[in-house]
Amino acid sequence: MSLRKIAVLCLGVCLLFAASSGFAATEKYIVGIDGDYAPYSFIGADGKPAGFDVESVQWIASEMGFEVEIRPTAWDGIIPALLAKKIDMVYSGMTANEERRKVVDFSDIYWEIDQSVAVKQDSSVTMEDFLAGKATVGTQRGCTAAEWIEDNLVKKNVLASDKFRLYDSFPAAAMDLEIGRVDAAMMDDVIVFAAVRGKPLKIIGTIKTGEEYAVAVRKEDGALKDKINEGIRRLMASPKWEELKEKYEMQK
Repeated sequence: MSLRKIAVLCLGVCLLFAASSGFAATEKYIVGIDGDYAPYSFIGADGKPAGFDVESVQWIASEMGFEVEIRPTAWDGIIPALLAKKIDMVYSGMTANEERRKVVDFSDIYWEIDQSVAVKQDSSVTMEDFLAGKATVGTQRGCTAAEWIEDNLVKKNVLASDKFRLYDSFPAAAMDLEIGRVDAAMMDDVIVFAAVRGKPLKIIGTIKTGEEYAVAVRKEDGALKDKINEGIRRLMASPKWEELKEKYEMQK
């Protein structure tokens, strides 16, 4: 028997053994995150992805028996990346709103937020000034804060379009706020709480939007959504959930 035939025979035996042993390769999913979205998802000092959502999906993967690769992705292109199958899910503080539901499916809700507004510590800008369009406002492009400002202030001619500035990340908007390039910055409440901590900034108010965070998947990936839903249920029922909330200071 030739060496090639022996190799083929050995391969066949190995595959037969694997099948009879119930062996199956562990599924691996690519998780898209915003890499600058503390405390939900960010790149830590060690260069590795970290955050409330990152640790959540890693725990779920371990619990449910699959693997994940965390992939930072530009937020304004993260849904196109999901639809193009460059990533398999978005687990990064994404609001499950009706506009997004037109193109992707969402898991069960795991967190609720409102929108908070921050200014410099010594600023005289009030929430009334913000709502009256008297302040130059910054936020992250592609987020629901940007949508709210556009729909409720810019389109209603309350805020001049040249006083509305968009950034690649909220930390960039917060930095411009700190040095005085914008008068106010608006974003998801926990994001703002994290951004102002230890800096000469303060929160002047919160707009009750009642947004709900969920994990985005492609509409055809029902089996993956079921896994994530079960994983979220187990996580929220476990001690790990409270541990993560405390670690990332998620209490409002």
